[in-house]
Amino acid sequence: MGILDKHKILETNATLLLVGSLAVVTIGGIVEIAPLFYLENTIEDVEGMRPYSPLELTGREIYIREGCYVCHSQMIRPMRDEVERYGHYSLAAESQYDHPFQWGSKRTGPDLARVGGRYSDDWHVDHFTDPQSVVPESVMPKYGYLLDNLIRPTYITDLLNAHRMVGVPYTDEMIANAAADFEVQADPEGDWDGLVERYPGAQVRNFDSEPGISEMDALIAYMQMLGTLVDFSTFTPDASR
Repeated sequence: MGILDKHKILETNATLLLVGSLAVVTIGGIVEIAPLFYLENTIEDVEGMRPYSPLELTGREIYIREGCYVCHSQMIRPMRDEVERYGHYSLAAESQYDHPFQWGSKRTGPDLARVGGRYSDDWHVDHFTDPQSVVPESVMPKYGYLLDNLIRPTYITDLLNAHRMVGVPYTDEMIANAAADFEVQADPEGDWDGLVERYPGAQVRNFDSEPGISEMDALIAYMQMLGTLVDFSTFTPDASR
């Protein structure tokens, strides 16, 4: 009896086919899952990554609240067309402090994983206020009201504490200075040395060029830091993992 004849027996016997399928799935599952029990961490630490500053985190909350993730992903896949358009493919470590993360492949608008620094603050203000004024073919709704929504760091300490509970390494110092760091990041005339020490690379300025701190300030602060923390000119993957 040849191999094909033996295979025919398996295909024509529902019970044998079910048992064989379960055996293959079980072995494959064990091969994929078992190694994870021997790893302390499945995410490779990358130099430069840090928790979001209070203002950036507030901007991210606004980003999620307004449903920006529905049309924009933050995941550049390791494919030539995506890398050439957006930049270095996304690393898991870049989302290790995201709750929830913004990975995905469905895009109505471009991926935003590397949008930080690509456009000026004024461009972002114009884009959020009237998207079609800078991208005529855009179907994005207007978010100009964010300029009028002034915000205070009333609950920022609670927000940082909540994120620390799920594993984000906010220190006691970060939480104690949360409200002050929130306000000083949008005030270039303030004493922001402590902010930058706690959050290296944090950008300090009046993001929307208007008095007071608005939701627009927070959202642009978040947008301008996306993809800017890792220096990909020096990054080399850890081959030992």
